[in-house]
Amino acid sequence: MVVFRAIRSLVLPAVFLAGASIALAQLKVAIINLQKAVLDTAELTKAQKDLEAKFKPRQDQMEAIQKELQTIQTQLQTMAGKLTPAAEQELTIKGQRRQRELQRMTEDLQGDVDRERQDVLGRSAKRMEEVVKKVSEAGGYDVVIDVTNAVFFKPALEITKTATVEYDKAYPVK
Repeated sequence: MVVFRAIRSLVLPAVFLAGASIALAQLKVAIINLQKAVLDTAELTKAQKDLEAKFKPRQDQMEAIQKELQTIQTQLQTMAGKLTPAAEQELTIKGQRRQRELQRMTEDLQGDVDRERQDVLGRSAKRMEEVVKKVSEAGGYDVVIDVTNAVFFKPALEITKTATVEYDKAYPVK
């Protein structure tokens, strides 16, 4: 009886391991660079251009303020000792005011850009998940792993370009 238990305790794990390795041998795996797949879509390329165009006037305004600040700084340096203390103080205060204005504009612009970018990326990521599911079903893949979680893989396993192409078909740019 004791011998039987010892044999069973050795044989059962071996049987389970053999079964698991057979199951793994039949597992079909694909690798995707999900970030690249989303960023390479026509939709995201267009969204990036649209964002740049939308916020360009504000960027231009900020560049104008920056040039004005440089002019004020140059005036303070070149006119040092030639300006009255009141004129120098007025120019310094004007520069400080414009600097604060520029800082607020920069923070506001960055916040607006980040919000819109996150909206677009969030929507695109959800859509890409749907596309990857369809691609994996069509390709008969059991598992799709993001490249960031893979230590090594054969390039033939990667479906990034396929997912991007299928995304562009499913969600054409308007």
